[in-house]
Amino acid sequence: MTTIQTIPVPVIAQVNGLATAAGCQLVASCDIAVASEKSKFATPGVNVGLFCSTPAVALARAVPRKVALEMLFTGEPISAHDALLHGLVSRVVPEENLEAETMKIAHKICQASRTVVALGKATFYKQISRGLEEAYRLTSQVMLQNLMLRDGQEGIEAFTQKRKPVWTNSQE
Repeated sequence: MTTIQTIPVPVIAQVNGLATAAGCQLVASCDIAVASEKSKFATPGVNVGLFCSTPAVALARAVPRKVALEMLFTGEPISAHDALLHGLVSRVVPEENLEAETMKIAHKICQASRTVVALGKATFYKQISRGLEEAYRLTSQVMLQNLMLRDGQEGIEAFTQKRKPVWTNSQE
């Protein structure tokens, strides 16, 4: 689960059914999650005498505390729409559109510089657990690093020249 946040590419969950315990944990751990309207999410371990402690780590970081605790203490599933409302998933679509919507997001991400996306993802997860001032200090430094990347410069040039950028995907 921790690898999802440390790999340089975004990880997108596609859910079409019931995601329980570690499945719910996986959805909560992913960077983006798309669910069909029929999907449900639960941490039912409490009902069989095994509290979902490890799923609770990701769940508590994805939804408000009271929502996470209600899910953990009752084991009752929440609907896809409630999961969207509370931030467990990023989008809910009809089942027949699930794969197309997920692929649409993936294709959109693939149009950006891989280097810039990787830098942005790493920075997002580094700053999220820090205080406000420290987070701004960190992200300001990263913005400068980003501006010095070839793809950062290419993006600005392309914008000013009103053309599509041509990414190098270089670490330089």
